[in-house]
Amino acid sequence: MQILVIHPEDKSTSFLKPIYANVNSVTIVSGGVTKSQVKELITQNDRIIMLGHGSPQGLFSVGKFVGINGFIIDSTMVDVLKDKECISIWCNADRFMDNHKLNGFYSGMFISEVGEAVYCGLPNTLQETVTTSNNYFAELLGEVINEPLDAIYKYVKKNYELITEINLVANYNCNRLYLAD
Repeated sequence: MQILVIHPEDKSTSFLKPIYANVNSVTIVSGGVTKSQVKELITQNDRIIMLGHGSPQGLFSVGKFVGINGFIIDSTMVDVLKDKECISIWCNADRFMDNHKLNGFYSGMFISEVGEAVYCGLPNTLQETVTTSNNYFAELLGEVINEPLDAIYKYVKKNYELITEINLVANYNCNRLYLAD
């Protein structure tokens, strides 16, 4: 299986790198190319892993891609994503995936920063709590990233749940993981 990782270079999402550290047959794109080049790369791969900051409209480019100030993944990419296995981890990826009826493992609102925790109703959240949740999630997903989507979903949900009683951020995020296959 050929795998493409689209992860715009951004210090605030570098904790996601362990997700694809052990991926077989991978192309990693973190910026410096055009949207049409990304679209072409998507057509050449079987599984597309999309990570970073985003919204219901797609994955933000965070200024790392040539000529793009908004989204690197948006509705203009749906036609090439339709027949792919997608792994989409960004805030509100569920709304993008559901709206466009895409297959994959994906997150809803995903707390990865203290400010997001406060916004999501978890006041007084410590950075340590967010960091623990972030790192554990990325580690778990990285352990099974080469597996079928249903196995990924089951493994990550089952194991991420292990810390939900002591980590409210993990609890919030774990309740917002989805599989559409």
